[in-house]
Amino acid sequence: MKAMVVHTLGASDVFQQVDYPMPSIKPGHLVIEVKATSVNPLDTMLRSSDTPWSENLPSILHGDVAGIVTEVGEGVSQFNIGDEVYGCAGGIAGTDGALAEYMLVDADLIALKPKTLSMREAAALPLVSITAWEALHDKLKVKANDNVLIHGATGGVGHVAIQLAKHFGANVSATSAPQNLAIAHQLGADNIIDFTQSSVADYVDQYTDGEGFDAIFDTVAGDNIQRSFEAARFNGAVATTLPIADVLQVALKSLSFHSVLMLIPLVHGKNRASHGQILANIAKLVDNGEIKPLLDEKRFSIWQVAQAHQHLESGTAVGKIVLEM
Repeated sequence: MKAMVVHTLGASDVFQQVDYPMPSIKPGHLVIEVKATSVNPLDTMLRSSDTPWSENLPSILHGDVAGIVTEVGEGVSQFNIGDEVYGCAGGIAGTDGALAEYMLVDADLIALKPKTLSMREAAALPLVSITAWEALHDKLKVKANDNVLIHGATGGVGHVAIQLAKHFGANVSATSAPQNLAIAHQLGADNIIDFTQSSVADYVDQYTDGEGFDAIFDTVAGDNIQRSFEAARFNGAVATTLPIADVLQVALKSLSFHSVLMLIPLVHGKNRASHGQILANIAKLVDNGEIKPLLDEKRFSIWQVAQAHQHLESGTAVGKIVLEM
């Protein structure tokens, strides 16, 4: 099969198209004919820099995949040849990813793709949907009438988090860059905040009567995490996907603080079936019209992965960048 491989860390030009051995089926697994994959910041990080997973980096990157089942391994009963599926199932920890014509995947990490989405649309969802679900449902435990703040409205994780928080019944506010306000409004948040024009105190007063938000999901982190701590009410909760340095406000406001790392099942093999179940839940919400992926307008083939990585690293992408076979 054809595949895009990396043999050394570096800039986007490290990808090489090669002839690569076809994956062999094994128990508990599926072979998928890859139709699409998407670019996540994780993919560019794994390609370009040392990470905790660099020593066991596979040749083929990218975890997100949408495709068609071509082989079913022993012990797998929930999938059949010809099923259209999606998931985040490789590209890390020694497991080859989706930048190839075929991909071997653990069946526990996979679900039937939403019927109402194309392969391109479905490939945008796995990593970001799992991350948003784990943050809002598992960690923050968002429920009806909670005042929730989401930073990064039109980002990959942020745009799904807005729609998922609305599904859980929350009152949702979200921050956005000014150039993306119109798109952000279409995602269904109750309030969209131009973070360049409104201070934390301004939007806390306006949308929580000065009390602070019950739960905050910060998909931006960096310096922004301090704004999240400022915006939280006393005894509130904050979750983020990125490491932070200063957590003093967590103690001073008695916050519950959560780190979200959806890679644990992929890297350590812990509770992999939870990812398949989350994706099955997301597929139902998509087909019910409650979640819709936001795709960047630029289109790439899998063989143009270098250009797709460059586009993500430019900071100009809105929504998810998808590569099609």
